[in-house]
Amino acid sequence: MPNNGLASGGSNLGPTNPALIDAVRGRIDALKAADPDNALPIPVDLVTASASGLDPHVSPAAALYQLERVAAPDIWTQAVYVSSSWTMWKRRNGGSSAKARVNVLLLNLDLDRAQ
Repeated sequence: MPNNGLASGGSNLGPTNPALIDAVRGRIDALKAADPDNALPIPVDLVTASASGLDPHVSPAAALYQLERVAAPDIWTQAVYVSSSWTMWKRRNGGSSAKARVNVLLLNLDLDRAQ
């Protein structure tokens, strides 16, 4: 069933739970396999999960980590991606870096309009 909010939910696994540690390692392996040439450090928010799994926000580091896969090899699209990421961050935070987040949904809509 599409968009079923009942299908969301956190795992409630604690930070020392071996199941969580295995899940994070699996996500790291999947990211490395999907983008083996990416030398950037993997941001923590790409390998952990939000409480509901529905949060549309990622850190600016997570947005930039995915840049090559999302926009490559089109340099213009990369520029729009970075510019839109910055706009989404500024719009949400008023320039404060304390809780910098990029709204991925709004970013993707900006990229669609730019195409």
